[in-house]
Amino acid sequence: MLAQLDLDKIQKEANPDFTTTTIGDVITSILPYLFTGAGLVLLLYLILGGLQLMTSRGDPKAVEAAKGKITNALLGFIVVFASFWIVQLVGRFLGIEVFQNIFG
Repeated sequence: MLAQLDLDKIQKEANPDFTTTTIGDVITSILPYLFTGAGLVLLLYLILGGLQLMTSRGDPKAVEAAKGKITNALLGFIVVFASFWIVQLVGRFLGIEVFQNIFG
């Protein structure tokens, strides 16, 4: 038996109806990418701070700048980690299952 193509279904999937998309749907679809991007930028910033510390050759200004960059990266990690858990808690308290399974 030959498979029959449902052209209406293919066209509907190719051209989604954005009129029923809510702001919550948009935020829900963007959140995983935001957290992943923030984690990658954080890792890059931490690596750059470490490289700057290693190449400072004992210059006090360069060492302080590198320590500041590493400190800011660690503070950024705390902010990203806390925001992830706040999103999880809000999703759990409000019963939004999509937030609870944001990476799953």
